[in-house]
Amino acid sequence: MTFTAQQIADFLKGDIIGNPDVEVDNFAKIEEGKPRTIAFLSNPKYTHYIYETKADIVLVNNDFTPEKAVSATLIKVPDAYAALASLLDLVNSLAPKKTGIEEMSFVSPTAKLGENVYVGAFAYIGENVQVGENVKIYPQAYIGDNVRIGNDVTIYAGVKIYHSCVIGDNCILHAGAVIGADGFGFSKQEGIYHKIQQIGNVLLEDDVEIGANTTIDRAVMGSTIIHRGVKLDNLIQVAHNCEIGKNTVMAAQVGIAGSTKIGESCVLGGQVGIGGHITIGSHSQIGAQSGIISNTPEGSEVMGSPAYSIKNYFKSSIIIPKLPDMYRQINALEKEIMELKKQLP
Repeated sequence: MTFTAQQIADFLKGDIIGNPDVEVDNFAKIEEGKPRTIAFLSNPKYTHYIYETKADIVLVNNDFTPEKAVSATLIKVPDAYAALASLLDLVNSLAPKKTGIEEMSFVSPTAKLGENVYVGAFAYIGENVQVGENVKIYPQAYIGDNVRIGNDVTIYAGVKIYHSCVIGDNCILHAGAVIGADGFGFSKQEGIYHKIQQIGNVLLEDDVEIGANTTIDRAVMGSTIIHRGVKLDNLIQVAHNCEIGKNTVMAAQVGIAGSTKIGESCVLGGQVGIGGHITIGSHSQIGAQSGIISNTPEGSEVMGSPAYSIKNYFKSSIIIPKLPDMYRQINALEKEIMELKKQLP
């Protein structure tokens, strides 16, 4: 599919600097730009690439001013990264969509499917399942009994949704995600662990995206709740009865223990570990590989294990490599002080 710079600028309501008739039919990173591709520049670290890129069109922020000649046609927009996202959405919306129920899939006679639904081969849809409109369920997905799925949901291959879970509108579940597996609950009696039945469910509100092989455990009672707009990366573990506030994002390999509550608009870096039964305040930012063992106030910026103020963490990280030398210096000073004490009357 081919677009001219003028068509793209009209769609984005941007301003063209260069040839409005140049055509592109693909996307590229600015450092890998080729003829007939469109790239973008939003991170200042990549500015030098704009003078050498072979891309025919580059999206730039309105405040960008070139320091020398640029061969590409520029389209100025308020936010180049957001403009790229809009273009990708447009291209994706124009791509052919699968519909219908493929052979070798199973749909219970008691299930209710909305209009324009796709069910791939070897997918399983259990009893009393409710599926909304424009839902895509790819091959080998499992939808357990009494699950409710909203409109415009995409469930990729191999996703498992256990019984009675609820998926809101516009959600995306990537391959291998497991929604509603039993929480890790056991009672130790006379040295033997006895399973505590997990009779709750998982609730994903609207506009939630779950990464590949991420697991969200069902509640012991009630619901494990992922609120509107949450984005979870791949390989994340969310334990039973957790609650994640709206618009919070987490990078890969985060692990959250049971009954933890995370506020709205938080950002968690990769491999963060959070203990159970604690609260993370809204608008908190937690650096990669941090360990959280106590409540975190709203707006916190922490890092380390156990985590503490990110400013103090960076100050400490400068000192840590110097500790061996400091240790030797302290030992030497102690010896000098002892010698001086011996010389005192």
